[in-house]
Amino acid sequence: MSAPDEVRIRPATPADSAQLVRLWALVFDQDEGAHALTWTPHALEWFARAVEDRHLARFPLIEIEGTVVATAIGTLELGVPNPHCPQGRTVRLANLVTLPEHRRSGYGTLLVRDVIEWARSINADRVDLSATADGQRIYERVGFSLARAPRMKLAL
Repeated sequence: MSAPDEVRIRPATPADSAQLVRLWALVFDQDEGAHALTWTPHALEWFARAVEDRHLARFPLIEIEGTVVATAIGTLELGVPNPHCPQGRTVRLANLVTLPEHRRSGYGTLLVRDVIEWARSINADRVDLSATADGQRIYERVGFSLARAPRMKLAL
């Protein structure tokens, strides 16, 4: 494992796109095979647009000696103000992933806290996420709690 002074947390830049897409593939347990061809061009295009808008998205990453080993995404979602979200400003935390050989180093917690601080800085009401059973403990440690509403989706 690398010495602490070699570990750096920083916002992503357009130059990080290829490394980030490779990490995002791990979230979905995919390699760079046939399935990657369907979504990676869209992911690269989306990232190129979103990375420059610091008010709508946050892409913190952990870098060790020039290699991105962990990342997360925070995106602002605007909705109807309501009692649970008075301004209608929710940050969606997604794609928290660390390379397997760097897990259990505290990087996930650093990234989650970075997105939370960004959410506060843009006056979001809350941060929402979907957690795997493995990741749930990270989120609970920083204050997240289980919501009552079940999550549903419709693939189009």
